[in-house]
Amino acid sequence: MNERVILQNILERDRVIAVVGLSNLPHRPSHSVAAYMQAHGYRIVPINPAYANDSAGVLGERCYATLADAARALAEEQASIDMVNVFRRADDVLPVAADAVAIGAKSLWLQVGVVNEEAAALAVAAGLDVAMDVCVKVEHERVFGALHRAHAPAPRVPGQLVE
Repeated sequence: MNERVILQNILERDRVIAVVGLSNLPHRPSHSVAAYMQAHGYRIVPINPAYANDSAGVLGERCYATLADAARALAEEQASIDMVNVFRRADDVLPVAADAVAIGAKSLWLQVGVVNEEAAALAVAAGLDVAMDVCVKVEHERVFGALHRAHAPAPRVPGQLVE
């Protein structure tokens, strides 16, 4: 199966997205990408210890300090995290990948500029689908949005699917 089909399958399957490093500042990429995905029917679960005690949350959703905290809270609702979308420096990703495995996520999605081969290998070995150095918003637009409707090729964005 080619990379584009795999990314499309992830986007069709994974409807609950934990966004690690989600900011409440609208000008930050994490905020605009998460807001876009939320507007397109995905449930966003903010992960950022800086906002975990903020009653306002982020994007109207309760924010959690850790993936484990979020997974426990969602389990009480009979829900679970499907995708872990990471807006953190590459050096910070290995423990996030380990947490994604521990909570039973289906995929680990590292945003543009985030490349960590060790974290990707850990996730792949545990059976997660991994997208690395790829923007989830750009891929969604390509598959389901204006880029798809226009039959235009996706913008050139660095990225790779890890198998």
